[in-house]
Amino acid sequence: MLASFQMLPEQPADELLDAIQCADELGFHACYSADEIYHKDAWLILGAAASRTERVRLGPCVTPIYMRDPTYVAQLAATLDELSGGRAEVVYGIGNIAMLGQYGVEWRGTRPIGRLREAHHVMRTVLDEGSIDFAGDFYEYAGVSTMARPVQEHLPLKIGAMGGPKSMELAGEIADGLHTACAYSAESLEYVVGRFAAGVERAGRGAETLDLGDSLLGAIAADGEAAKRAGRLLAGFYIPSMPPALLERHGIGSDEVAPVIDAFAGGDVGRALAATPDSLADRLVVAGTPDDWLRWLSETYAPSGMEHALVSFADPFTLRTWAGAEVDGLPSLGDQVRLFGESVLAELS
Repeated sequence: MLASFQMLPEQPADELLDAIQCADELGFHACYSADEIYHKDAWLILGAAASRTERVRLGPCVTPIYMRDPTYVAQLAATLDELSGGRAEVVYGIGNIAMLGQYGVEWRGTRPIGRLREAHHVMRTVLDEGSIDFAGDFYEYAGVSTMARPVQEHLPLKIGAMGGPKSMELAGEIADGLHTACAYSAESLEYVVGRFAAGVERAGRGAETLDLGDSLLGAIAADGEAAKRAGRLLAGFYIPSMPPALLERHGIGSDEVAPVIDAFAGGDVGRALAATPDSLADRLVVAGTPDDWLRWLSETYAPSGMEHALVSFADPFTLRTWAGAEVDGLPSLGDQVRLFGESVLAELS
């Protein structure tokens, strides 16, 4: 099984770069970063990390094609690939639905799957050829070219999708892989695997070289209870972004999360967290000791058919800034990366 470090880049830049360097030294497959206005810029952080790392792959997860023109995504990716000596990849998707709403971007009813398909064609063309002439339903270019050229022969383009099923099937049909998010139950994991496989089969492709992963919110510590408290505090923040169907695949009904969503909508973080009981939060996070992680990855994650775990750590900085909370015994971001690498990743490989 592959394991990668998934960032929400909010910590001081030096701390982020130290954590990425640690992930590189410990054999993590990749470092991915959210590409959203809420955090520090993913591409700049990853570009800075390129010179401090040797093996770890680098890329956004997810870059939003409703916010970034695909020609610019290809230019950014090719530049990052040169800086890293051929270690860049792109996970692209519709984007954070809440963020699109804040920007007044209407995506519903605009054929998002068609746009994803066309964006893939545009990025693939620019990366492979360095220029594009194209007139599609969503994008049009006349003689657009760039001097940004990738080092690797085939820079991977993967689709990021949380709800499905059409975007997950599209990933299996045209992309180099699928990265989903917030899938923890056996039902939710098997659903992703099934939809991706349907797209692969429809296109008559072989799945052997394709990447199938899940972005997991987590925390790891020698003190398992400290890790669980940290994970529970952040789990509530993810509930408003999870489609109802995804919550249902975790056995969570709309009535259970309505108080949480209403509180967040009203800007009352304290009330939202209070409305998220431990019994609910525990279904939406992986947290505990290294042994807890190994047990979940081997007994729930791997049997579903998932082969790549993208791990995001709830650290003291995030708890303070998001929830105004402190958890004794919770390691720093870098220390959690190191603990996972030394005690979990080493066992998985």
